[in-house]
Parts: sequence; C-alpha cells; structure tokens
Amino acid sequence: MVTSVTFFHTHYHVHALPLHTMSNDDPLERVDKGKARAQDPTERTPLIGGTSQPPLVLDSDDGEHHTTINRRLRARLTTVFLVTFSFCIIALIFFALLAWTYAARASRLTPEDIIKNDLVYQGPSRVDVLNISLDGGVWVRVEGKLGVDAGAAIGVNSDAEDGILTDIWKMFGRHGVRALGKVSVNMSTVTITPQYDTSIVLLTVQIPPLEVPLTVDPPRDFSWLTTVSTPVYLQPTTNTTLLLGFLKDSWQHGSFNVRADVGDATVRGGGLREETWRSKFHSKLSNIRTFIRMKMPRIPGFPQPGKSTPFPSVEDLVTLQHLSVSSSNDSLSLHAKATMVDPAPEWFNLTSPSLPFTVCLATKELPLPIAAVNTQPITLTHPNITLLIDGTVLPLSPPSFRILSQFLTRYLSGKSNDIIISSNAFPGLNVQTTFPGPNPKPHILRDVTIRDMKIKPSGTSFLASGTVQARVVLPKGINVGLDVYRVLPDVLIFDGEVPEGALALPPPVTPLPDPLPERAFGHLRPEDWLPSISVPDVSEDGEGAAYAVSAKVVDLPLEVLPGRQKEFNHFVSKVIFGTDGAVAGIQGSAGVTVAVHGLPLGGGPETATGQIDLFGLPFQGSVFETFSPLRDFCLTTSLNSLNF
Repeated sequence: MVTSVTFFHTHYHVHALPLHTMSNDDPLERVDKGKARAQDPTERTPLIGGTSQPPLVLDSDDGEHHTTINRRLRARLTTVFLVTFSFCIIALIFFALLAWTYAARASRLTPEDIIKNDLVYQGPSRVDVLNISLDGGVWVRVEGKLGVDAGAAIGVNSDAEDGILTDIWKMFGRHGVRALGKVSVNMSTVTITPQYDTSIVLLTVQIPPLEVPLTVDPPRDFSWLTTVSTPVYLQPTTNTTLLLGFLKDSWQHGSFNVRADVGDATVRGGGLREETWRSKFHSKLSNIRTFIRMKMPRIPGFPQPGKSTPFPSVEDLVTLQHLSVSSSNDSLSLHAKATMVDPAPEWFNLTSPSLPFTVCLATKELPLPIAAVNTQPITLTHPNITLLIDGTVLPLSPPSFRILSQFLTRYLSGKSNDIIISSNAFPGLNVQTTFPGPNPKPHILRDVTIRDMKIKPSGTSFLASGTVQARVVLPKGINVGLDVYRVLPDVLIFDGEVPEGALALPPPVTPLPDPLPERAFGHLRPEDWLPSISVPDVSEDGEGAAYAVSAKVVDLPLEVLPGRQKEFNHFVSKVIFGTDGAVAGIQGSAGVTVAVHGLPLGGGPETATGQIDLFGLPFQGSVFETFSPLRDFCLTTSLNSLNF
C-alpha cells in the first residue's frame, strides 16, 4: 500500500510492509556512524525529522487505553446526569407541592374576603370631572391609594411564633409574591344599590382594566399603598325621587349603606401590557358582591347626621350672595354668585368643568323655562364652595309673561319662588328648590307724592286731581332698561303723616282693610290704568337702576271712608283755615306695567320689548297742601251743603 502525503510541497512515499512479516527480532532503528548515503525513507521514518522526537509507533494498547478512559468518562457523566436529574425532579416535586399548598389556600379565598380583609383603599383623594356624555354619564379621573396584602390573603406574612419549617415555607411564599409584584384586574360593570332595596339601581360604574400592587409584611400605617389614578365612568340614576330618598335615609342613619355587585372579574399576573411568565397566572371570579358602609361626613353648621336628623334642603346648603341682571340690545344677561356648603372632608379635592343648567319656574301646568345658565369651573374649597354663574333669560312667549310677572312681584316683595333646576348634562335629573327673595325686602316705589292736588265736590262726592310722582328704584345689581308706561295706584289718604302703627299693615286691597288704619279718611283707586311717563334717574349707593315716574290724575273719585267724616272734615279745615297748610299722608300699593329692554319676544304698546305687570308694590309718602282761595271756597260750599 502506498500513501502519498503532501507537506510543505514535498512528496514523501512511505512503503508499508504487512505486519505479519515483521518480527520482534528485527531492529526498529539502526544507528549509522560516519558518513554514508542516506537511507531511503520507510513507513517508520518521521515526516519531520528531529534529533529529540521519537519515531511514530502504532501500538494496539493505545486504543484500549482510550476506550477505558471514554468508558470512565461516560460513567461519570451518566452519574452526574442522573444525580442532577433526580435533584431536579425532587426540587420540581417540592416546588409543585409548595405551589399546591399556596394554591390550595388561595382557592379557599372568596372575593368578599379579599375585598373585606386584604384589599386596602384610601381615598379618593382627588376627583376630576373629565367629560359629561349626552346620556348623563360622567367620566371622572379618580386618584387614591391602593394595595392588596397578599401575604395575609395566603397566610405567608411573618410571625414571631412560627417554627423553622413554617418560616421557610412562608419565606418561599413571600418571595413568590414579591416576584409577581402586581396583578391586572379587568372587571365588568359595577352596580351600586341601597342595602334596604337592591332592586333600586343608584349608580353604575365602569372601571377600565387597572393594575393592583401586591405586598407582603406591610407596615401598620398606609405608607405601603401605591397611588393609583384611573378614569372611571359613572352613570347615575335619572330618578330624582329615588336618589333623594336614598340621601335622606342615609342622612338619618348617619352613613351610606350600599351593595356593590360585579358580574365577573378576570385577574392576571403582571402588568396590563406585560407578556411574561407572570401573565401565566390568571383566574376568573364571578358573582362578586360586597357591602360598603361609609360614614356620612358632618356638614359645618348642621347637626350631626344620624339619630333621625332631618335632611337639609337645597336652600339650606346654597346661599345666593349676589345677583346681577343687565340689558343688552336683544337679551338680558344674568350673573350670580352663590356659596354652597362643602360636604366633603377637608382632604378631598374635586374639580369640575363648566356645567349647563336650565332654570324653570314651577307652575301648576308644565314648568316654564326662564333662564339658561352655566357655572364656571368648580373647585372644592372648605368650608364653603364659591359658585360663579353666568347666563341669559330665555325667549318668552306673551302668554308666559303672566307667570313671569307673578315671579317678579313675589321677588320684589321679598318672597321666595319655587323653581326647578335641570341640566342637559344629566337628563331626567330635576332638583326642586326655592329662589330666595332679597333680604332686606327692597323698597321699589320711593318718594311718592301727589303734586298740585285739588279736591272738588261733585254732587254728593268729591273728585281729586293732581300729578302722582314717584321714583322706581330697582334692587342693587338689577340694571335693566325700563319704560314704565302705566300705573294703577290704590291709595289711602291720612289726616297728617301716616301713623307708625300703619307701617306694618299690608297694602290695602279691595275690599278695604278691617279695621281701618288710624286717621285714614280717604281712598283713591282709579278704575283703569293711568298712562305714565318715566325717565332715567340718578342711582344712589346701594341702588340698582332708578327711574322718575309721573302720572296725571284727573277727576278721580275720592271715597270718604265709612265713619271717617270727622277726620276728613278736620283735614279740610286745616287746609282752609290753617296758616301753615296741611300734610296728608298717603299709603298704599301700586301696580305698574314696564317694558323691559332686552327681554326677548313679546311686546307692549309701541315697543318691541317684553312687557311685565307688577302688582302689590307698597309705597308711602305725603302731600303738603297750602291755602288756595278758589279751591277752599269750593270745598267750604260743598262741605256746608253736605253738612260735614
């Protein structure tokens, strides 16, 4: 057999002899001394010569040696593998049993137990209203602190009385909880009902998926809780009666007692968008139900809730501090400032965007929308919340002016009016309350007098003529353009100034008051409206818009009150025979018809603005009468003929 080997581009030819021709007696190497011709290379000649390298020797014992080494290596590797595999199996079984014990404990937990004992929520510390949907739902961002004591839930929290094995078992459990860190919870809609009647749905809550942190061995305070901020969709009931009934019941018991129901909830390990080994842990809970009891906070200035304490009304909670009404070309602008008692604790913060409301006058028929207003953004302040309100008066049809007239008449008399407040943001939610009258009661008609008053006989009666003058002063903040174009006075005339005791009497009406005021002797009331003229007047401090009004009275019948001829005679005698004249006091009420600039729709005579009739405006004044020979001659002749 000839083998050709190429090494450094040199060809060596090695001739191998059959092994059976070789003998142990043949020399393996011959030593040549001196100079001689180089021997031809054989199969035992090294490819690279060297003085210190032994020749290449093929020995069958080397194969056996390597085989033995390989067998020993395989045996050792097999032993290591079997030992490691056995250890892994044992560890796997151990951890499986350990996990089974934790899972067994966790499987015995109910959602109610977790919510009641292990779930800790502090807050909400802040609520921001984000948006209000067309169906009355509200998106809010709720901020609070949340945490789950998972160590207590599965019983792996440290305990000084635990033994070594128990402590080791708990140590692995705590390590597992810390490694898991948090879970993601996805809940269906939460339904809130009162405990006394679970058929009434007060509120539905939709919470987007959120992350709930887990902890073990928490401290006794709340420092271990994690701040959580999440949007929440609230859908309150539109049944105002049911909602108000629940609030009254809660106020009387001193706490909110509700039941929360969740159809199902999916719990998954890790974060919301996390896809790791943690997400392999998942569970689904169904028919979750828990009872919530929250103590009702005490409202400053009101009795402590509970013990059958009556529920405060809206007017008790809200105080109107200022109202401003002004005219523009085609509208009436409204501006108001009110304060509301803050029922929330001092640490609670809430912000709300501008909210629209419609104010309606309560009538026996349908409510009459009268104003559209918007609140400026609201921020809770303690103890009172400031509400700034802007709006306009809504267009009114002429038939509705009668209702508006009744409202303004009561308001200007210092009386409250029933109103209904609603909002497009909360369809179906109507709040009935009262709109308070100004306090103190405004004095609208001032400086009332009758100029150039003349009294003349007409058969068996008397006729009065003159010019009625007065100032119409609107309450502070009411700065609207007016045109007072007719008046209807109802006047009692006194001999001298109006007695102080008569100041408290209500305005005279038909029939006359009984008993008659002291020293009253005459009654003037026209059968129809008297045309009047009004011009703007200068307003003083604390007054709204002011107008000077005058109306002429011509031959108006003067009724001498029954049984008061003596007082009438005494007054006339002072006028005729007195050197300083006589003073006649006047007291009564008047109706006025005004055209309001900017009041949309409707109209009065010769004006495109809305007209309003105001009745029962009280007034008081005096008339100073001096000597007039012609007038007194007529009066004397008449009195003598009537035997006064």
